[in-house]
Amino acid sequence: MLAACGGSEKPVPFVDVSSQLHDVQFPRLVRELFRSRTELVGYLGRALPGRGPVVPNIDFAHREAILVAMGPRSSTGYALRVVKVRETSDRIAVTVRERTPSLGEPVVSRVTYPFVLITIPRIDKKLLLHIQGRP
Repeated sequence: MLAACGGSEKPVPFVDVSSQLHDVQFPRLVRELFRSRTELVGYLGRALPGRGPVVPNIDFAHREAILVAMGPRSSTGYALRVVKVRETSDRIAVTVRERTPSLGEPVVSRVTYPFVLITIPRIDKKLLLHIQGRP
C-alpha cells in the first residue's frame, strides 16, 4: 500500500550507482536506507563478511543511499530496475521491478544476485519499498 496520508506525492530524482559496487552477493531480500558512509560501510561489512567491497563515493552531506537486493536467482536472466522514487508526507516510496526471463530466452544457468544502489537528495524520511508484480 503506497497511499500518502492526506498529502500529495512528488517525484524524487535519483542516480543509479550500482555499477560502482562490485562483486557483491546479497543472500536475501534487502531494503536499506543509508544516511552516512559509516552506515553503508558497516552494513556491507555485516552483510558480506570478509569481502570488504569498495564503497562508492557518495556525498552523504547532500545525498542518501538506498540499497535494494532480491537475493539469489537461478540465471543471468534476472535484473532489477527502479521504476520511480516519490516523496510523500512522511516517507520516501521506492518502486522497483524485477525482470524475470521468459521461457526459451537464452540465459546462462548460474546463481546471480540482482541489486540496485541509488542515491537521492537528502530527505530524512522513512523508506517504503514496493516491488511491482509481487504481493
